[in-house]
Amino acid sequence: MEQVNCVTEFFLLGLTQNPHVQKLLFAVFLIIYFLTLLSNLLIVMMITTSPVLDTPMYFFLSFLSFIVGCCSSTMTPKMIFDLLAEKKTISFSGYMTQLFAEHFFGEVEIILLTVMAYDRYVAICKPLCYMITMNRRVCGLLVSLAWAGGFLHGLIQTIFMVWLPFCGPNVIDHFICDLFPLLKLSCRDAHIYGLLVAANSGLMCATCH
Repeated sequence: MEQVNCVTEFFLLGLTQNPHVQKLLFAVFLIIYFLTLLSNLLIVMMITTSPVLDTPMYFFLSFLSFIVGCCSSTMTPKMIFDLLAEKKTISFSGYMTQLFAEHFFGEVEIILLTVMAYDRYVAICKPLCYMITMNRRVCGLLVSLAWAGGFLHGLIQTIFMVWLPFCGPNVIDHFICDLFPLLKLSCRDAHIYGLLVAANSGLMCATCH
């Protein structure tokens, strides 16, 4: 049977209702966000333009910096904007898109950190075979694996939420789009969905470690 959601948008209560504190947090988070983007951009530019850093380790590091910048940009701009907005709303499709992006880039980062640990293992334990084992083709395949794993994880987590019916209320006591605050608003008993979400996250983390 087709599910119909009466809720078309959600209201986020945010971090605080005090306007003076909101302005202070706006300035702090904006500075931190731009510094995060700038630092990661400089790392990517430095590695990609320097022939001395043309090694698998720095290739993964530049990719990690890019992912960190993307991960920060999935939720921080909306959170910063809401600190000055009178009506902190987000559409249903926008909420689901942000959920997917959060879990997609988060899982890519986790897999990439595992890949970087394997890279260091090969470099330390098998130094004579390092350049043969970690060649460009292998590095490309490992990065593609990270992208694929992140996409699968984000898709599964988002599908669990899309299947749930929401009839109201639509007020979320949170400052970003997250899974478990959303589960509380479902018209249906979402206990099993919470277990599936936690199991999926646990399985992906256990697989990487």
